[in-house]
Amino acid sequence: MAASDPTPKTEARRGATRKRRSSGVVVPHKPYWYQRLGAWVVFLLVRVVSATLRYRWTDRSGYFGHGPAGPAIYCVWHNRLALCLVVYYTYVRRRNQTPGMAAMVSASKDGGFLASILECFGVQPVRGSSSRRGPQALVELNGWAERGYDLAITPDGPRGPRYVAQEGVLALAQVTGLPIIPASYYLGWKVQAKSWDRFQIPLPFSVCEVMIGKPVRIPREASDEERETLRQQLEQTLREISRD
Repeated sequence: MAASDPTPKTEARRGATRKRRSSGVVVPHKPYWYQRLGAWVVFLLVRVVSATLRYRWTDRSGYFGHGPAGPAIYCVWHNRLALCLVVYYTYVRRRNQTPGMAAMVSASKDGGFLASILECFGVQPVRGSSSRRGPQALVELNGWAERGYDLAITPDGPRGPRYVAQEGVLALAQVTGLPIIPASYYLGWKVQAKSWDRFQIPLPFSVCEVMIGKPVRIPREASDEERETLRQQLEQTLREISRD
C-alpha cells in the first residue's frame, strides 16, 4: 500500500468526524487549567473591590415588593458583567425563593473563561450564543427554568453591537414564560476597556448606583410585530437605566 493511501483506521476517524460535523451538534470549548486559575483570581478581585463600593439602589420593577419573588430572566448589558453577580447576590437573592441561577455564556474559547468565573460564583453556565449553539442553549436554559432557577443573559453579547438588544432574550422569555427584568448600574470611578462593548472595570471605593427596571413580558402567542415592539421597549429601558 502506498504511503499516501489512507488506512482503514484513518478512514474510520474521518468518517466519524464527518458524522459529528453533519449532526449539527456544537460542542463548547472546555476551560483550560489556566483559565480556571485566572477565573479564581478574577473572582477574588471582584469580591475584594466590591466590598469597598458604596451601593445605592433604585428598584422600579415592583417585582420584589409583595413577598419573595419567583424566577425571572435578568438582563444586563455585556459591559456591566463585572458586578452583575455581586448585585444579584446582594439584592435579588435576598428577595426571591429560587434555588439558583443559570446564565448563557458563549461556546467559544473566551466563553470558557467566563464560564469558569460563573462557576466560582455558584452559577450554572449554559454555553451558547446567537451564532453558535443557540438552539441547544435555549433548550438547556428552559430546562433550568422548569427547575425554578433564575436565568441571566446579556442581550447585546457576545459580539454586539453595543446597547442593541438581540432576539435571543425574547425567544427565551417566550419559551419559558418568565418576565425579563432589565438591570444596570453606574460607576463613579471606573476604567473602560477598548473592546467593542467598552467593558467597565470598577475601581475601589467608587459609588455604584444600581438600577432595576420594570419587567417586560413576552406572550407565548406574540406575533413578529409584537415581539419587535417589545424588543425595542426592552432596549429603550436598558438604555435609560444605563448611564455611562
